[in-house]
Formats: sequence, C-alpha cells, structure tokens
Amino acid sequence: MSGPLILGIETSCDETGVAVLEGMKVRSSVLASQVDLHARFGGVVPEVAARAHVEAIRPLVHQALTMAGVHPDELDAVAVTQGPGLVGALMVGYSFAKALAYSLGKPLYGIDHMEGHLFAPRLSFARYEPPAVVVLASGGHSQIVHVKGWGDYEVLGGTIDDAAGEAFDKLARFMGLGYPGGPAIDKDAVDGDPEAISFPRALRDRPYDFSFSGLKTSVVTYLEKAKKDGTLPPRADVSASIQEAIIDVLVAKTFNAVEATGVEVVGGGGGVLANSRLRKRLAEEADARGVGLFVPEPALCTDNGAMIASVASYRMERGQPGDPLTGDVLPGLRLGS
Repeated sequence: MSGPLILGIETSCDETGVAVLEGMKVRSSVLASQVDLHARFGGVVPEVAARAHVEAIRPLVHQALTMAGVHPDELDAVAVTQGPGLVGALMVGYSFAKALAYSLGKPLYGIDHMEGHLFAPRLSFARYEPPAVVVLASGGHSQIVHVKGWGDYEVLGGTIDDAAGEAFDKLARFMGLGYPGGPAIDKDAVDGDPEAISFPRALRDRPYDFSFSGLKTSVVTYLEKAKKDGTLPPRADVSASIQEAIIDVLVAKTFNAVEATGVEVVGGGGGVLANSRLRKRLAEEADARGVGLFVPEPALCTDNGAMIASVASYRMERGQPGDPLTGDVLPGLRLGS
C-alpha cells in the first residue's frame, strides 16, 4: 500500500462528496449534486441543502467504499470538512464522520475546506509542492494565498464583497441562463467576443483584493439601457465580456502575487477554476513567465471528498494525531487560523 486508506467526506455547501484515498491515489470519488434542487431558487437554500445531504450521505459512503474495494474496517482514518461553510450542511457530514470514526475505532481529521482546495493539485500532479501562489475562486470565496509550506499559509487578499462564482451565478440568473452560472456563462461565451463590451475591472490599486459587485451593477445597467434603446448585442458577446472581466482580474491579481513573492509555482482550486477560459488564460500567463501551473482536472476543482482526504493523508503520514470526537463544526473558519 502506498499510503494510508482514508475516507473523505465533504458537505460544506450543496454537493455531497465522498472519496477513498490511498496516500494521494484516488481509489474512488463520488458526488451527489443538488443543482436541480436549487436551480428554481437561483442559488443555494441552506435548509434544502442540509436535508439533501442527510438523504445522500449514507448511500454515497457505501458507494465510494464499494467502488474502491475497501471494507470500512480497512480504513486508517476518516476525514471530513469542519468549515467554513453552511452550518446545517457541515453538521450532516461532520456528525456522520464522527459516528463512523467512533464505531470503527479510527482517528477523525476535521479539515479546513479551503486547505482542501490548496491540496487538490497534489491529486493530479505529484511534483506540485510549495512555495506557491494559489488562486482560490468559487461561489463563496475568492482568495490569493501564498503557500509558504504545507500548513503555513498567508492570505494575501480576497473579495471585499461578492466572490467570483457568486458574480457568475447572479449575472447568469439575470440573463436567464440558469444555475449554476459559471458553467452556463462559460458555455454561452464560446461563440462570443470577449472584447465586445468593456465592463469594469475593480480595485486596480489593490494588488490582491477582489470586488465584483460593481461589475454586476454595470452589467445590469448596461443591459437595461441597451434593451430600452433597442441596441442589445448578441447574448454570447455579453457572456464573453462578463467572463473576460472576471477572468482578467483573477489572472492579474494571481500574477501580482507571483511577482511579489518570487515563487515559481502557481496552483488553483475552487469551482471557478473549472472555467475553460480561465484555465487557458492562466496557462498562457504562466508560460509567458516561465512558472509552473498546477490546476487539477475540473472534477477536482469543484467540491469533492478527495481533496479533504488528501489533507488528512498528509497529516497522518507525518504522525499528526486525529481530532477529539468532542469537536464541532466551524462555519466561519478562516484559512490558517
């Protein structure tokens, strides 16, 4: 065996993710999406999310273990997201993991969801190691993190209002593209001109911080005026221009941090990193600067149990003990705290 067998559980928001890892090798990774449940609301409803996790978690754990060919007694540990996230959703996964760890007599590792995203590239790239600059972008978070070493993180900047994924969701809903907004706009933008409309890029004077609320206001104002004037451009052009405005800022701030820290490794995580245009732009910029880019496959960018297990695997291999079973969820957990 190349490493400890760990069951990872992720329930921080609207997807139930369960995986079995052997060291950093993914033996199985399964997901129960709640997209259809929340689509009619245009966003995640916490109470609905928690109930869906309750229904999904037990059969999903069974499925992950079966696919991995692992009996529960063979597990070396159970890892679970402790925070940040929706309190009800977190409680479902954390309570189940505690009960399972207790019944099996195995250690429990409570994991920071955001640290899971920092580790996710390790599942795809064995040579991915700090020091690195990592851009984390999802529906709930947008951050630039200087990973000095595993467990040693400096958050250089983040969003002062809406996260990138939240901006995608809200603008897609306004345009009638549905939920989730990121994939919808990404798909719609394929045939569009990213330079058709010049939407604002905010906080140019703050090298690592993000603000997307002004972009939302600008898009809504533009579209309402264009509709009134009968000058609406093709929707694909609007989608491409919105996408480019968000991506320009994410890429620029990421490489501002690369210049400031002098690192030669760039990583990425979070659902927005599944965006095809963002992945292309990051790759182009990394190539131009001669730095390594490590962005995992799209399925490992979005929330998943494998990334949670990967943090526990690292800790376990270094002899770090599990957590007390008296612990609780930490919805407001901040990276590095």
